[in-house]
Amino acid sequence: MASDLRSRVITQGADKAAQRSLLRAMGLTDQEMNRPLVGIASSMNELVPGHIHLDRVAQAAKVGVRMAGGTPLEFNTIAVCDGLAMNHEGMRYSLPSREVIADSVEIMIEAHALDAVILIPNCDKVVPGMLLAAARLDVPAAVVSGGPMLAGWYKGRKVDLIVCMEEAGKIGEGGAITEELRELEAAACPGPGCCSGLFTANSMNCLTEALGIALPGNGTIPAVYGERLALAKKTGEVLMGMIDRGVVTRDIITEKALKNALAVDMAIGGSTNTVLHLTALAHE
Repeated sequence: MASDLRSRVITQGADKAAQRSLLRAMGLTDQEMNRPLVGIASSMNELVPGHIHLDRVAQAAKVGVRMAGGTPLEFNTIAVCDGLAMNHEGMRYSLPSREVIADSVEIMIEAHALDAVILIPNCDKVVPGMLLAAARLDVPAAVVSGGPMLAGWYKGRKVDLIVCMEEAGKIGEGGAITEELRELEAAACPGPGCCSGLFTANSMNCLTEALGIALPGNGTIPAVYGERLALAKKTGEVLMGMIDRGVVTRDIITEKALKNALAVDMAIGGSTNTVLHLTALAHE
């Protein structure tokens, strides 16, 4: 493996005995320390349905890294669910969370001299937040998201969060909860994943493909499909190849790639919020 790895500043030489001792405290072997140290930035938590399953995606990504000769080291970031934050003071915290996420990924990678990173986001501000950090640091990076939620079924038709919102809106604040509304809310969001529909999360996950920093299928493979885990493993393998070839984020996210992402967003009818996030990415 390349001798110019960033992680050599904490793993090689007599003067790094203390750092190696700390790595050994976590069970790392000499062989693992001599391999590229790959950050696995996961936004898994038990508050956001788009993120509740990301522990499995992270595990799969780590398998891919190990298969290709790297040492994966997982850390976490925060994630806000815009749906849960909506219609109260919580929405004031959604967009600022993007910058907190970007800063936290930057801090973890720089503080620990990691060689590369796999970014595992899913929802609205988490995808762009992690992308901002990758562009800022300019290390080998790849995205594998948690994937979209399946649509729900209610009375023979597909339903989702928006349908539930619309029905609730017809009743209005303070109105009585009908039995039909209870049945709809039980069916609208059937399991893990970012809310079904081309809202910000699914739009941004599609655009990671257009930017070239995620493999095909990242924006469309449902969260609950085994194919999602296979994609995470493949992403780990591909990232190791990027390390070998010295391919970094700014080799991928170019002006041409950003324009391509804007064109794809227009073509698929995605969220207009992507303009906010793509211009921030261009700035980085």
